[in-house]
Amino acid sequence: MATVPSELSPATARSAPAAGPGPGPGSEPPRIVPRRRTGRRLSAAAALLVFALVLRSVVLNDAFQWDVVGRYFTTSAVLHGLLLTLWLTGVVMVLGFLAGTVLAVMRLSESPVLRTLSWGYVWIFRSTPLLVQLLFWFNIGALYPTLGLGIPYGPELFSVKTVNLLGPTLTAVVGLTLHESAYAAEVVRGGILSVDPGQTEAAQALGLGRLRTLRRIVVPQAMRSIVPTAGNMLIGTLKGTSIVSVLAVHDLLYSVQLVYNQNYQVIPLLLVATLWYVAVTTLLSAGQYYVERYYARGSSRDGATGTGRKPFHFTKRRYMYGG
Repeated sequence: MATVPSELSPATARSAPAAGPGPGPGSEPPRIVPRRRTGRRLSAAAALLVFALVLRSVVLNDAFQWDVVGRYFTTSAVLHGLLLTLWLTGVVMVLGFLAGTVLAVMRLSESPVLRTLSWGYVWIFRSTPLLVQLLFWFNIGALYPTLGLGIPYGPELFSVKTVNLLGPTLTAVVGLTLHESAYAAEVVRGGILSVDPGQTEAAQALGLGRLRTLRRIVVPQAMRSIVPTAGNMLIGTLKGTSIVSVLAVHDLLYSVQLVYNQNYQVIPLLLVATLWYVAVTTLLSAGQYYVERYYARGSSRDGATGTGRKPFHFTKRRYMYGG
């Protein structure tokens, strides 16, 4: 067993701090000085200076014609286009996620035929640009002039011309829905795969069927992974609807284009559309935040409880007084 020397050497004694009594109950604790972060303050000041210069150039530049922007911001034509844009976004997202959920379930099924069909659908519609798909559906009458329903090798019950069936608005809904459903299928599939397989095994042990397990156990837990990506898709769809202006659909962008084709105020009218897109996107982002917080209840993420509250820490005072 090692022995501790009773005396220190002269050199050790000189280098060792003098032993003294510790801070008593009435002594003042040492003052804590925060660390000086000069680089952070300089970079923040430089960023604020650049932001102020850009904001000043935008506000004081007469070429933006803010008076014209304010005059056309709430006109009936612009508001009509905004309502159609919001309607397209809502319909496409609902139909796209309904179809995407079916495709995701097919992709996760045990049937190789269903898996292959789902994979092929996603592969085709994710590999083709959206503009090409819209133009293809808009000219579908060149391939199928009429669509009919009848008995195979028998009489035809009714038929309709494709040109009369698929107008610009319906073509936009069909094209956007088929495009979004391919991406929604991968989002839903990723959310389902993020759930612990033990949850499904426990449900099967309790005798729950496959559909009930998916609806009551797997999907509610998968929403925590689905909602953030679905929110991004919603915002992307809102902005992506502007592409239907090539089909002469009277959305927000096309309505603005009609106005500036008459008065030649291109920049102010484009600013009107930009401000409306920014406003709606901001509201959707706020809604996404609350939906994410709702589905994150009971989970711990970055030290938070999922409810926006700080985690509870026992301090000395709380422990002593039960607070």
